Amino acid sequence: MGVSGSGKSTVAAMVAEQLGWDFAEGDAMHPQANVDKMHAGTPLTDEDRWPWLDVIASWIGSHLESGTPGVVTCSALKRSYRDVLRAPGVVFVHVAGDGSLIEDRMSQRSGHFMPTSLLASQLATLEPPQSDEAHVTIAADRTPEEESAEVIDLLGLRR
Repeated sequence: MGVSGSGKSTVAAMVAEQLGWDFAEGDAMHPQANVDKMHAGTPLTDEDRWPWLDVIASWIGSHLESGTPGVVTCSALKRSYRDVLRAPGVVFVHVAGDGSLIEDRMSQRSGHFMPTSLLASQLATLEPPQSDEAHVTIAADRTPEEESAEVIDLLGLRR
């Protein structure tokens, strides 16, 4: 979880690959209307996000039911969003970084529908996970290899 441009998708994909787990990109689960809205520079509302969060929660639920480990990305900026995704066995990995670092990353990527202009609204919306939520927080200021290794170590997983 984390704001757009934090590196969550890169780190999550690396963790999943290293562990041999399923991986899903939450951005790919957005309905087209959400993608169009963000591409136009309009922040999503809670009403825009609830159906998307339900799709991600369904992916998580099916993996938990089948006992298939997986990693899915989602901004999960608010606690109320994480509440939709929360289940026994789910741990949130918050990839947290300085706004200027993330803005720089966003400005260098191509082909993503999220414009840099929406970063401020994401940072304003972000409610970092609290101590009563199953989570770990990692700093987004290192290489993806270092960050994914830290996630695996912090969660006590086997490579």
